[in-house]
Amino acid sequence: MRTILSALLLGAVAAAQTAAPASATSPDQPTVTIPAGTKVPVALKHALSTKSAREGDAVYAETTFPVVVNERVLIPAGTYVQGRITHVQRAGRIKGRAEVQMHFTTLIYPSGYTVVLPGAIDNVPGADKTSMKNEEGTIRQDGQKGEDAAKIASTAATGTVIGGLASGSGKGALIGAGVGGAVGTAIAMLSRGNDVKLDSGTTLEMVLQRPVPVDGNRIPPPAK
Repeated sequence: MRTILSALLLGAVAAAQTAAPASATSPDQPTVTIPAGTKVPVALKHALSTKSAREGDAVYAETTFPVVVNERVLIPAGTYVQGRITHVQRAGRIKGRAEVQMHFTTLIYPSGYTVVLPGAIDNVPGADKTSMKNEEGTIRQDGQKGEDAAKIASTAATGTVIGGLASGSGKGALIGAGVGGAVGTAIAMLSRGNDVKLDSGTTLEMVLQRPVPVDGNRIPPPAK
């Protein structure tokens, strides 16, 4: 009996040893890396404005074009991107432009596979009258000197007409123009500057700030 049990035990051990190499030699899930500096085009899924945005608010976007590395799609179009607003500033009444800064933190593939990343805004091709302030991805509203000048000129012209009608003389028109210009200047100085406004669907360009490793086996192949 002991001989039979010993034989069975040795057979089980041998079978386990035979199975182990097969498991060890099975292919591991390959890790591929998306290089730092890779630019990813995305579109906002919701509107954003410095008038209502707050630091810490969530930002939701979606990739609009596949990212290919070494002839392989590593970020398909339609991948969700999530981030946070890290800085927001409204324009001042006398100086200071509106600004908003956001950082992207997560890629969510259609399969649910999630990858952590550091992403910043590199460009805002889909927004008018905005520019990039620094390398940290701060979006800044362009200056509005032309709008202020037009507002002052318009108010001065209105003052000229009213002054001339009131006095019936050129002197009255000049006085009216001066008063109107002063009022226009005061209005321009007391008015808050324009906000940064990004509509839903606005295209942005995200840049990866460090290499991002991804599991190649969990990235779905492109649709045929």
